[in-house]
Amino acid sequence: MTADQDHFSLRDSLRRYVPLAAWAIALLAVLLIPLKIVGYGYLPEDDALRHAAKAVSGKTWPEILVLNPVYKMDHEFGWNWLLTKLHGLENWDAESLVIFSVVALFVLVNVAGLFWLKRPEAWLAALLAAMLLALIPMRFMVGRPYLITIASLVFILFLWRARRNAPPRTPAILMMIALTAGSTFFHGSWYLWVLPIASFLLAGQFRWGIALGLCWVAGVFIGSLMTGHPIEYPVQALQLAFLAVGDHLTQRTMATELQPFAGDTLTLVAFGGLLALRSLAKINTVPLGRDPTFWLAVLGWVFGFKVARFWVDWGWPALMVLVASDIQSLLETRLAEDSFRRLGLVCVLAGATYLGVTCDYNSRWTGALVQQYLTADNPDLKGWMPDKNGILYTANMALFYQTFFKNPHGDWRYMLGFEPTWMPTNDFQIYHKIMWNFNDGKAYAPWVQQMTPADRLLVSGSGDGAPDIQGLEWKYGASGIWIGRLPRTNSAPAK
Repeated sequence: MTADQDHFSLRDSLRRYVPLAAWAIALLAVLLIPLKIVGYGYLPEDDALRHAAKAVSGKTWPEILVLNPVYKMDHEFGWNWLLTKLHGLENWDAESLVIFSVVALFVLVNVAGLFWLKRPEAWLAALLAAMLLALIPMRFMVGRPYLITIASLVFILFLWRARRNAPPRTPAILMMIALTAGSTFFHGSWYLWVLPIASFLLAGQFRWGIALGLCWVAGVFIGSLMTGHPIEYPVQALQLAFLAVGDHLTQRTMATELQPFAGDTLTLVAFGGLLALRSLAKINTVPLGRDPTFWLAVLGWVFGFKVARFWVDWGWPALMVLVASDIQSLLETRLAEDSFRRLGLVCVLAGATYLGVTCDYNSRWTGALVQQYLTADNPDLKGWMPDKNGILYTANMALFYQTFFKNPHGDWRYMLGFEPTWMPTNDFQIYHKIMWNFNDGKAYAPWVQQMTPADRLLVSGSGDGAPDIQGLEWKYGASGIWIGRLPRTNSAPAK
């Protein structure tokens, strides 16, 4: 055998490992991305902090927050149950639980996409596009249980694409029941599955749409049954949803993620490019009008003008499935599965996706490094944190997340938690007036009047001067945070 023959023989023997190498590189990329980001010291800004703190605290939400009578049980039962178990088994502190949440859920969402693809590099391309166009992978890094719902959605959309030429069989039905049950148990917002069901019907995929609807009903019942409250759990979830969007006079006073979006026109332009690619490359795929993935992206975009989360949590994941599927179809016609050129492309996409998502542009991943927190064990704050059984008032949800995260065993409650409409009605009206008047000091007066010596008020502001809120004495507790309390006789002057 000649040297050239030996060379070709070796190359041909190595080619069979190209598909396996492509998978290994893609999986390594989606694992290294969150590990790199948490390695920066990244912590999410919101709910992941309070989920972890609740697990460490061992308390129920009514023991943590001042709540109205509608809230009777944990509306994200399964996720808080899981974190509590992990805390008990591994003795993880709140920060370790947050890191677990961030890494595990990011990997889960991406593996749900990779699982169905013959060309995993197509998902990397979709992930990179989502980062460049709308920073969507940042939504995958927040460590919140809605990511379980997104992973379930991505899995079901790819399941349909793989089995679309036949009615749903028993394995597919069982998977859809399990996924919707898991979404209900861990996330709680069971009613939002109406959107993908509607998208199947709009696409004319009636057998799959009806099957998904029936699986959803079964899944909601099973997921609710797992909480021990098969009726109360889904009913309360619906009541809380109506409260969250129905008690505000304007959307400006709602939580940021419940406010509308501006249309995401850059993504629409990019989608036009996808349509052009379909036409020019003559990609053999499902016509858009018959594709529930396309219709879900449309519904998410339209309803995004009401609540942005319809777009970023439902429309964009559907769009990623659509983009990944089209890119895979294109790659299958251009590059052989075992081609070394394909392996080179996988390496380039993996590297670009890794660098694009982990890039700390504008300190998007390292902002938490300069965050200062109020802690009960800080001797400089002695007498300034709430006393036992006191209430911590604030009109800034970020201050709740930060303070609860660092003080999970604090023996006080919070007036404002992770959704303002869930506080008592009178207090919500006070909060709403504060937000309506752009945090004007006079709007805080009703809270000041009902405060007791055990209570405290937190307000964001610079160190240049105390907040203009009458009736309280103030201390600059941490950078950007003022603590107010009722005046104490014979006390040292506030700093």
